[in-house]
Amino acid sequence: MREILSEKLPEKAVEYAYNLWESNPFSFKITRTRSTCLGNYSYQNGKHKITVNHDLNPYQFLITYVHEVAHQHVFIQFIQGKRKRMHPHQILPHGNEWKSSFTELMKPVLNEDIFPPKVLHLLKLHMANPPASTVRDVALIKSLQLFDDKPITNENELHLEDLKRGEKFVFKKRTFTKLETRRTRVLCLEEKSSRKFTIPKVATVERVN
Repeated sequence: MREILSEKLPEKAVEYAYNLWESNPFSFKITRTRSTCLGNYSYQNGKHKITVNHDLNPYQFLITYVHEVAHQHVFIQFIQGKRKRMHPHQILPHGNEWKSSFTELMKPVLNEDIFPPKVLHLLKLHMANPPASTVRDVALIKSLQLFDDKPITNENELHLEDLKRGEKFVFKKRTFTKLETRRTRVLCLEEKSSRKFTIPKVATVERVN
């Protein structure tokens, strides 16, 4: 487990992440890219399982990993009965119990030894009241994207939110037209199928000239 984490996380966060696993072991898997989530926690047949997408940069991988461990801690503390026993339906997936757990688990890594200063500043603001997904925090996601393996490098690549309504773009090898901007996502029309989809505002797309 330590070797797996060493390949995916900032160096100075590895031991902490390993200790989280060691204290409450879980099955851990690095998965393919999933458009609907960055990571996932589940409890099945008496076993805890956490997955994280393979294509996240080290900083986003760490945030996602701790996010999912927080779900595990909520399950152990509130549902399995180490604290007040509660029925799963009484615990909202990203309710107060999870927010509190996530905030506490992130505290040991919120420092410049692990995160770049700009990311750290925005991450601290984010952790004041963490939403269900970092994708909802546009400023934080943009700062994290600067450390992706393939940052935006040509003039036709940009964030979806920077396109004008009606402009065409390519996303994941499919051509869309931008329609309506919502809070964190954009309603788009796929050219080939004439179906409408929502895509995160911070998605990197390629403008069609």
